[in-house]
Amino acid sequence: MTSPFRNLAFATGLGLLTAPLLTAPAEADVAIRYLASQGGLNAHELAWELGYFDGTGITLENVGYTTGGPASLVALAGGSVELGSAATSAVLNSIAAGNDFVAAYPSNGINDQVQSVFYVLEDSPIKTVEDIVGKTVAVNTLGAHLDYTVREALHQKGLAQDAANLIVVPGPQLEQVLRSGQVDVSAFGYWQTTFTGAALKTGGLRAVFDDTDVLGEIAGGFIVLRRDWIAAHPAEAKAFVEASEKALDYAREHPEETKAIFARVLAERGENPDVAQYFAGYGVREGGKAVTRDVQFWIDILEREGSVPAGKLKVADILYSPGDAPATN
Repeated sequence: MTSPFRNLAFATGLGLLTAPLLTAPAEADVAIRYLASQGGLNAHELAWELGYFDGTGITLENVGYTTGGPASLVALAGGSVELGSAATSAVLNSIAAGNDFVAAYPSNGINDQVQSVFYVLEDSPIKTVEDIVGKTVAVNTLGAHLDYTVREALHQKGLAQDAANLIVVPGPQLEQVLRSGQVDVSAFGYWQTTFTGAALKTGGLRAVFDDTDVLGEIAGGFIVLRRDWIAAHPAEAKAFVEASEKALDYAREHPEETKAIFARVLAERGENPDVAQYFAGYGVREGGKAVTRDVQFWIDILEREGSVPAGKLKVADILYSPGDAPATN
């Protein structure tokens, strides 16, 4: 199968690194455009590489890179892509703001093996969550998982949720800004285990806390579809979700083969393939399904903060359900 990342050409525009569209196979009648994540591969991309979309009438079109989950959701709302990928908190805020999105499948989960970790230099005086008050913390984007993890960590200690200073730093630069002293803490997201592994190999870093400490085992984020797109393509939506969930299971059952696929695709995208060896998995439960707590936990927090009116968001309305959609051939 031809990789969707072959001959990727880069150009900067509107905050995204854009790439040429894929040429759809002759049998394809539904194209799903998406934005990739630097240093990573989503389960639907892995499913494509594994041939799980063969015969479904679906083709994937990589149209560039996203700077973070909220930017991905903006692109989805604007119709420039058919799917987005963002932290659960960002997805819920977007839905509450009026976007008719559906959480298709968990993109990643957090547990003791796959998690976001907040690192400092070994000789840093920062030892606990309480010590990050007034300090500068590098995160990949604001209004998403790492932002809310810091807020919740501070809240659990009885501190003001905005007591730390968060700044946005792209994943590939997290190690650099920490080692150069430009920030006090760098937060490596659960989806950035490739960057985490590369940073730890050099040594000199120490973990202060991780998101599992704060949130417990939970889905970290979701792949998101528009409800009108699902209504227009019910069979393809079902096939897309099922193939992606199958790929999540493949990654857990075949970690070394998955790393090899990662390395090849990263090389084809013009990225560093060596970081693929540090991929720690997706951290999603067997079967790739979400559970109620994955969403309700964040609904409760947003309601507590006053960001969302009580009762406005309901888990059953947010999680994808295939219903009676016919299966694709």
